[in-house]
Amino acid sequence: MEEGLSASETLERLLGDDEERELRQVGLVDAQGEAATFTGGDCHDWAGGRTGEHYAVQGNILSGPETVDAMIRAYREFEGDFPERLLDALLAGDRAGGDRRGRQSAALFIVKPDAGYGGMNDRWIDYRVDDHIDPIPQLAALLNLHRLYFGKSSKEDELQIEGDVAKTLQKIMQQLAYYTGPIHGELDEQTQKALQRFIGNENFEDRTDLKAGRIDKPVFDYLVQKFNS
Repeated sequence: MEEGLSASETLERLLGDDEERELRQVGLVDAQGEAATFTGGDCHDWAGGRTGEHYAVQGNILSGPETVDAMIRAYREFEGDFPERLLDALLAGDRAGGDRRGRQSAALFIVKPDAGYGGMNDRWIDYRVDDHIDPIPQLAALLNLHRLYFGKSSKEDELQIEGDVAKTLQKIMQQLAYYTGPIHGELDEQTQKALQRFIGNENFEDRTDLKAGRIDKPVFDYLVQKFNS
């Protein structure tokens, strides 16, 4: 596809000289939204796939075609961002029957240019649960943590570190021995230095701007819940 081939053309090339093609299962979606899927005749029942605009869904050793159909419905109907949409489709397929052997693992892997940690790679979302009795809710919890640590707040969802917000942070840092000054609600030099250490240890550097004196509200709420509960 990088060379300009469509999803179906790419699939044809992949399978053309493959002597074990009947053991393969693959789904592809190209940049134009065309999708292609293939399930070899020697895959284990139930095995199969469906395609539509911008999606290809397939699986093997499933309880039946209702698993794939449920994933498609969820993907089409879900209103939200792409990671949540994929997660919702996974959950729908699982609850419709999923793997007929039972539950054990789940994974979500999404790439986007420069979306990895610090913009140093393309791995935007890369989480997996390898061994759990109900793995998809655990995967959802990991995605929620990803949003907490790497999300971005709108200007309306940013808090100035002053007044009650500053006092709350000073109290938390005082309890944790980061800060020894008075609880006065001002972002003075002592408070700023303590916050720099505290926020760094909590790994929220990307969600605060101490020079501008602001912190993202979801992070503030999380810190309050974590340390004042």
